[in-house]
Amino acid sequence: MSKQTPLYEEHVALKARMMEFAGYVMPIFYEGIRQEHLSVRQKVGVFDVSHMGEIRILGDQSLSFLEWITTNSVTRLQSGQAQYTLLLNHHGGVIDDAYLYCLERGKDYLLCVNASNSDKVESWLRQNQPTSGVDLISETHFWAQIAVQGPRAPQVISEVLQYDVSGLSKNRLIRGIFRGVPFIFATSGYTGERGGEIFIESGGASALWKALLSHPLKPTPCGLGARDSLRIEMGYPLYGNELSEEYSPWEAGLSWVVKLQEKDFIGKEALLRRYQGGDRNLTTQLIGFMVEGKAIARTGYSILNSQKEMIGRVTSGTLSPSLEKSIGLGFVAPPWTSVDSQILIKIRDHLVEARVVSLPFYQPKKE
Repeated sequence: MSKQTPLYEEHVALKARMMEFAGYVMPIFYEGIRQEHLSVRQKVGVFDVSHMGEIRILGDQSLSFLEWITTNSVTRLQSGQAQYTLLLNHHGGVIDDAYLYCLERGKDYLLCVNASNSDKVESWLRQNQPTSGVDLISETHFWAQIAVQGPRAPQVISEVLQYDVSGLSKNRLIRGIFRGVPFIFATSGYTGERGGEIFIESGGASALWKALLSHPLKPTPCGLGARDSLRIEMGYPLYGNELSEEYSPWEAGLSWVVKLQEKDFIGKEALLRRYQGGDRNLTTQLIGFMVEGKAIARTGYSILNSQKEMIGRVTSGTLSPSLEKSIGLGFVAPPWTSVDSQILIKIRDHLVEARVVSLPFYQPKKE
């Protein structure tokens, strides 16, 4: 049976188009994906992302445990900072990509994971948990999570929460109280725009949602459809599309989040064995491409070279509302990973020309 977020009734009241996603009934769109997408790029949009999983890691050994279980440098995090990170299996494949929030350095961390992987990640953490010094608490049902994204998002967040967040740089967080309910606000996000994500105890979610939508700037409620098109424009990976246990961070273009020289972690030895020659050893790699015309390259479509030989597959595709062009992500074999390489996408029974481009497809405007 599908689960509901604390904001389910709010979505129904707004007549959202609802569908199942990762075991939850979630809004896919309200007025329309294009309108919601452009509202985020031009002004401000509000998303319910309460389906995401949260796991609390506490104890005097939490830092060393997180260093071992994730790929990024947890030691660098001070209280009030956050980082994007990965969890790998022993073969170097990606179990999940996640955000780690440092609430108190060395003692208290919140790990936000993909909804579809929440149980798997919690099980993996418990399998590798030391016998003492680390407490793991599933807090998925404790928190609701609302993302507020767009050029005007800092103003809306500051005025609704009554905490000035406009000066916070990327990957910073604050804790506060909204109408008697504790929250954590972090300047993380999945759209490339300004703003952030508000974790609030579930009982306060509806009041916060209504307050955000009632702001004089009239933020747009946005569904998962716009969230997906926004992240594709930025070239951000989605687990199950661009990330899986089949691929390492190198294939997915995420080597920057793997600190091979700084620490030991699960999967490091496998990565060292597989990539002693660096990127030259890759047999497939994630690319961005732009399609000629308006046809959309859907997930799973074949990618071919000019000789019509299959060289890879599409992992994500959309008609970009910001660029008004058909764009996509996919895995291909070298040497067709180079920018400006000409490729073909098999869209139904037709071969459509496309070109490899650099990521991101869209560069958010600086204010």
